Amino acid sequence: MSGTDVPLRPPRESLDPRVRLWWRVHGLAWPVLLAVVLAVLGWLIPAISWFLPLAGLAVVLGLVVALVFPAYWYRIHRWELTDDAVYTRAGFVWQEWRAAPLSRIQTVDTTRGPLQQALGLATLVVTTASAKGAVHVVGLDHARAAEIAETLTRATQAVPGDAT
Repeated sequence: MSGTDVPLRPPRESLDPRVRLWWRVHGLAWPVLLAVVLAVLGWLIPAISWFLPLAGLAVVLGLVVALVFPAYWYRIHRWELTDDAVYTRAGFVWQEWRAAPLSRIQTVDTTRGPLQQALGLATLVVTTASAKGAVHVVGLDHARAAEIAETLTRATQAVPGDAT
């Protein structure tokens, strides 16, 4: 098997359970912001007072998304690091399964937004020589993500690159 012939298979690892709270808060932020803008406009400009019910609808839809979908997403999103590759599965309606061979990895980073920092979470970003772009593992414990990044960095230095 060459460095890029890695079989696609289901990854075994779950994300950190705190990712569900991150998805809930993240999923509510935009609908609430939209609702505030619509409510203020509807209140200030009587001709568009019909924005007020739209504001309510935005909040209701945001609540549905925030309460229902994170549990589903948590069951779908998976990742795994093996001696050969980083495997991920993510998505909602269209699911994407990826296998990033260690020989194709170019950089490994972790990112943390303010909410992820508050929850102790991080996103592992594995950049590869692929047209599909980087592989993201969202919702890992920060210390675990840093450990994986260090492990991947050491492992990719030991794997010869693809000569093509």
